[in-house]
Amino acid sequence: MKMRTRDDVKLINQGLEDEMEVRGYRPCLWKMLLVGVGAVCSGGLLLLLLYWLPEWGVKGTCTRTSVRDAHTLLLRTKDEFRQWFRVRVHRMLAPGRKPFGDLDVKPQTPNGDFVHQICSVSEEHPPDGQQLQIRYFTHHSFRYYWNDVIQNFELYQGLEDVKVSCAHIHSEHSCGLTKTLQDYRRLFFGENEIAVRVPALFKLLIKEVLNPFYIFQLFSVVLWTAEDYYYYATAIVLMSVISIATSLYTIRKQYVMLHAMVSAHSVVRVSVCRGNKDIEQAMSTELVPGDVISIPANGMVMPCDAVLFQGTCVVNESMLTGESVPVTKTSLPSSGDEAARRYNMEEHKRHTLFCGTHVIQTRFYAGQLVKAVVIRTGFSTEKGQLVRSILYPKPTDFKLYRDAYLFLLCLVGVAGIGFIYTIVLSIMNKVSARTIIIESLDIITITVPPALPAAMTAGIVYAQRRLKRVGIFCISPQRINMCGQLNLVCFDKTGTLTEDGLDLWGIQRADNGSFVSAESGMAEERLMDTAFVACMATCHSLTKIEGELSGDPLDLKMFAATGWILEESTEEETALHDPLIPTVVRPPKQTISERNQNRLEVQNTLQSGEIGIVRQFPFSSALQRMSVVVRRLGEKHMEAFLKGAPEVVASLCKPHSVPQTFTETLEKYTRQGFRVIALAHRQLESKLSWHKVQTLSRNLIEDNMDFLGLIIMQNKIKQETAGVLAELHRASIRTLMVTGDNMLTAISVARDCGMVRPQETVIIADAEPPKDSHRATITWHYVDSPAQRGGADQAKISVEEETYQFAVNGRAFAVITEHFPQLMQKLALRATVFARMAPDQKTQLVEILQGIDYTVGMCGDGANDCGALKRAHSGISLSELEASVASPFTSSTSNISCVPSLIREGRAALITSFCVFKFMALYSIIQYISVILLYWILSNLGDFQFLFIDLVIILIIAFTMSLNPAWKELVRQRPPSSLISGPLLCSVLTQILTCLGFQVLVFNLVQQQSWYETWTPQSDACNASRSIFSHSSNRTTSHDHKNIRNYENTSLFYVSSFQYLAVAIVFSKGKPFRQPSYKNWPFMLSCIALYSFLLLIMLYPIPAIDNFLEVVCVPHDWRTTLVVIIAANAMVSLVLEILIVDVVLWRLVFRGSQGPNGPGESSSGDTPQVANYRWGALFLSRLFCRRNKPPKVLYRQLALELQEDAAWPPKPSAVTYAADPQNHISAAL
Repeated sequence: MKMRTRDDVKLINQGLEDEMEVRGYRPCLWKMLLVGVGAVCSGGLLLLLLYWLPEWGVKGTCTRTSVRDAHTLLLRTKDEFRQWFRVRVHRMLAPGRKPFGDLDVKPQTPNGDFVHQICSVSEEHPPDGQQLQIRYFTHHSFRYYWNDVIQNFELYQGLEDVKVSCAHIHSEHSCGLTKTLQDYRRLFFGENEIAVRVPALFKLLIKEVLNPFYIFQLFSVVLWTAEDYYYYATAIVLMSVISIATSLYTIRKQYVMLHAMVSAHSVVRVSVCRGNKDIEQAMSTELVPGDVISIPANGMVMPCDAVLFQGTCVVNESMLTGESVPVTKTSLPSSGDEAARRYNMEEHKRHTLFCGTHVIQTRFYAGQLVKAVVIRTGFSTEKGQLVRSILYPKPTDFKLYRDAYLFLLCLVGVAGIGFIYTIVLSIMNKVSARTIIIESLDIITITVPPALPAAMTAGIVYAQRRLKRVGIFCISPQRINMCGQLNLVCFDKTGTLTEDGLDLWGIQRADNGSFVSAESGMAEERLMDTAFVACMATCHSLTKIEGELSGDPLDLKMFAATGWILEESTEEETALHDPLIPTVVRPPKQTISERNQNRLEVQNTLQSGEIGIVRQFPFSSALQRMSVVVRRLGEKHMEAFLKGAPEVVASLCKPHSVPQTFTETLEKYTRQGFRVIALAHRQLESKLSWHKVQTLSRNLIEDNMDFLGLIIMQNKIKQETAGVLAELHRASIRTLMVTGDNMLTAISVARDCGMVRPQETVIIADAEPPKDSHRATITWHYVDSPAQRGGADQAKISVEEETYQFAVNGRAFAVITEHFPQLMQKLALRATVFARMAPDQKTQLVEILQGIDYTVGMCGDGANDCGALKRAHSGISLSELEASVASPFTSSTSNISCVPSLIREGRAALITSFCVFKFMALYSIIQYISVILLYWILSNLGDFQFLFIDLVIILIIAFTMSLNPAWKELVRQRPPSSLISGPLLCSVLTQILTCLGFQVLVFNLVQQQSWYETWTPQSDACNASRSIFSHSSNRTTSHDHKNIRNYENTSLFYVSSFQYLAVAIVFSKGKPFRQPSYKNWPFMLSCIALYSFLLLIMLYPIPAIDNFLEVVCVPHDWRTTLVVIIAANAMVSLVLEILIVDVVLWRLVFRGSQGPNGPGESSSGDTPQVANYRWGALFLSRLFCRRNKPPKVLYRQLALELQEDAAWPPKPSAVTYAADPQNHISAAL
């Protein structure tokens, strides 16, 4: 027998988030015939099953074949969800196999000759205009093409697929494409549009109706109709129609909104370059990767992703990042080391114009256009990827939903028992086959609650509305429940914990290699002509938009402090300069009187002070610096100014120009929480021309600088920050700071806002990468807390008491993750400050924290936190926009007070989901018990009894019990995340047993009454007991063939109706996660109204209502007895829930063993009450076998391991070496 290898299983998107396995299939005639026969025999149910399970559908109608020869493909995701997708393989004719084949076959001429490009296309493929057949499939708006070389399908995203360097883009792609080559590439990339089709209502209707939930309801309605439950079946049909209509309206509205958002400005006219000079107008839908477009001077909304290779643009990227501050985009480097590097969209985003962003204005030079090369089109663009994530969201990986399905399977199991019981009982009583089938199937429809999905969604919808009222907008409602489980929140610093704007505290200039005294500002006239002030006035990315200065708040504050004036050059003004200088800054103008006294002198002063900005290298988070090349008016040589992180700037300066006290001075300011920025200057060679400067690499200019000094900025902590962090700390929610700022500044801010407490010691992990023959190392530096200035002994005591935190910078983070992976999780467990972190490192940190089982929240401004915001379980962007695609949640409040609000609402929504689920499960079981007992006497509940229970009681209660608002404060206790947990299962089981016991009691007790007899229309139990009421409802003309009217039915109907209300009240819990139920007025009024109505019709029967509900008259004494039983039932349910579940199980067993010391450890200072509590917890923990049970989550396991590790934390000034199996730590000399 030939073994099947895994060669016929291919992998696509390897290493990416959407990695998938691909299996090939071809149609099989005999399997299709069998499925057809099965579909006919099952009445179409088999087809529905194959529709719901695509892998069964493919395997049931096809046979395996190689992926290359497949007609149908089966895709399976490699993530934790393991989803299946069925796709069909299509074929198209094209003159070539690959869109960039011509670029790979032969080297092109230096000037990018078009004739050569077209010829190379034709030479690559068969002559005589023959067309090749290319196989492809489409999945989630992406096209995958078969590649014979790699024998697999591959995705063509754009120009990046060719792996071009920046210099190559300038030399080979700057002239544009011919129309022939453009048309050829469009065969592969399709139209440049993000097509969000609004589906037809009929298509949406079919898809909605084929939902398993509605199919089950259809089955139930048919069954109820067969049982003559016409009114109940009609009511359910009406409810289903309303539900479907509401769902269709919501889905279609979302599609229309998304379509409107995407289609706005998506199709525009663009100027496409054909050759060096030819420019033609075309529709943006015709663009393909490799096209060159011209950006108009008045700006545009970008229809594609394009890299700027000529000119400068000011762009508003708020649609992508949520950050409304305009960003300056500069041209791609064309020479030097940076130009030789491969173009990467993330790495070169400062040169990339993203689809959907708004180019506000361009800076162009005389006789030249601002040009960009199209990199990606359609769904491959950044905007397209975001739209795809909305159109095809990943399933929510939340334990609640997985457990809900398991619980439903348990209910199906219970229904199976009832199914067998009904069949056996009916056969014993010689019931007709038709009745046996109908009644046994009816048990299944009773056990599985049809309104469960809608009821569980209600809590999330209400929470979303409450969040909107406090300015928190949500684009992923299912994540609200996740917020209830957050136990760690990462915060950005600037603009999140601290104010957006910085105040200039002072400057510390350097002169001849030493610092001069600190100065409060630049007001003194003697400073105006210094290079220091010139650097502040020119080294920024500010621009004028509609006459107003706009740009980064830090740049605005620094520029304002100089008092200089920025002017965008006009045609007339540029005559004074090199005609290629776009921006000029001038020192403050003199007063009118002074100008009138000596106009010529003033004119000379102004002219000599003007500085033109020749080239700009924008700020890079990865490089932590920015620089500009400038030329003063009248000077022949150019100058370079640099600003950035002090450590980075100092490393780029001449050593003798950096003061010897640089480190001590920097530490003095950063310890006080100041944000420090360093400036540097360099005079460039006079032989450098403007054109030469435009081609120089950044590294050549930002080298051999002269250190100018430090700017000290005061970054004030927001008023709300300390209080919010204290609230999170009290709730045992861990907080981290992840910032791009200086380490000591971040530590100081962390102390000031309470993230690091005064008595805690901070240990800085300073890592060095391997160099020459030396291994990578980590040096552990202790930073004493303000409360511990006494020396190493006190620091040692604090560490032994576990009052220590780690701090890591971005450089060390990169070294540790690569060379010390075994230490990363230990550090993540106790690290609080992460400084100088690049955007991708923030995302990586979130993944590491999730890897040790933290439920992570991330709060930032959305500028450079996008990756981390989307990766976190709950990302919150502080943005003025109502909804940002940068994160699931957007807060219009510009401080972190939204975080506890979101967690409170998440906890309330989560508890509401549990309450509703438990209530719906109990409702099914209570009704199930009633029907099973009535089947014993060949009876059942009546049509209007079902109608009253489901519509009047269940529907009203299920939707009003979800209205409890969130509790006003966060507590240490966290809600459970699983339905399959001890307390919740005990809660449900105790209530089931209680309801079962009281229903069985009533069922047997009624049969033992002296007046009891098998009920007939002539029965008159009321008169037999001398009741004072008239009971005409018992005077029926014919006996009910379904045996609905009897004493057992009436008694069980009354008792079960009150049981629904009792469990609703018992399960509708308030504190500590929700407001008490008595504050939920709709719920309380509903309960009071239903209790009053039920008591009224039970104690004082109304003939019309009795006749409608098909209940019979019973003696008044028995009614009184029922009231006593109902009251006892409610009391037992309440006591069991509060005493056993809330107190004994939850507090003592399941929470008691998770305390910091464990339940068995007592303190000498304990009061008798606390001691009893501890011993009670110890006894119950042992009784339930939970003593010394290891924690399930990884971060708790790591914490326990580190408690027993004598070598952790490392000693002061210790050094840890990489690649040492023993992780040997040697003390430094």
